[in-house]
Amino acid sequence: MSPCTVRNYSGALNRLRGWLPSSGSGNECWIRLETRDLRNYLVESGKTLSRTTLHNHFSAIRSFFGFLVENGRVAADPSSGMVLPKMPRMLPVYLSKEQMVQLLEAPMKRLESGGSDAFEAWRDRAAMEVLYGGGLRVSELVGLDWDRVDLSQGSVRVLGKGSRERVCPVGHVCADVLRQYRHVAGLGGCGPVFVNARGKRLGVRSVQERLKLYLRLSGLPADITPHKLRHSYATHLLDGGADIRVVQELLGHANLATTQIYTHVTMDRLRKAHLQAHPRAR
Repeated sequence: MSPCTVRNYSGALNRLRGWLPSSGSGNECWIRLETRDLRNYLVESGKTLSRTTLHNHFSAIRSFFGFLVENGRVAADPSSGMVLPKMPRMLPVYLSKEQMVQLLEAPMKRLESGGSDAFEAWRDRAAMEVLYGGGLRVSELVGLDWDRVDLSQGSVRVLGKGSRERVCPVGHVCADVLRQYRHVAGLGGCGPVFVNARGKRLGVRSVQERLKLYLRLSGLPADITPHKLRHSYATHLLDGGADIRVVQELLGHANLATTQIYTHVTMDRLRKAHLQAHPRAR
């Protein structure tokens, strides 16, 4: 699993262990845990944790007890059959096509005004082009190496969740920006694509901070994150008529249900258009 998953699962299990009234110092607390204990934990945690966090925590708990059962440490999984609160239906936040153009042009405008140097401007423009052009997760972006970039085809190969590799078309506009960035930065070979001024691989936090800067300079919503550029990518594809299963493959979703949330966005827009334009809609 990814380091992020390991960290989150460890945190969830440590939180449960700390909640147990007599956890002890060894591993006996897990052996003694019963379904009613987990139900009580669910009720109490629901007062302070969101439903999304609760679902994530119980994914960790179920995974751990699956491991204990498989290795003969416990006879049965106490979390089996537990019903969790329904997840709230939250529509993804995204930028319009016009807003995306505005955002992508921001690094060059900052360069022209003397606010940055050529390396910084082309790197930031390239990073946002790849995030939006290929629908990458930010972790996939910062982990990208030059030997996984095919500029002639306009595509990149990324290692996504569950160590699943996929090819992401990014388009020739993005490929041209990457060429210019590589030329200005003097990069190539097999090293990391996105680096800082010292030549070290750019981190997730740095990408988030750079995006916030350009959102502010462009007068765009401050709550947009790198992942919401991925939302924008998926929404714009479906708006353009892309097949949902193709979008699922492009995003690297293991389950089609994860991709289907974007269809709610596009259907909502269709309903609004129908309501405004059709004489019998009211």
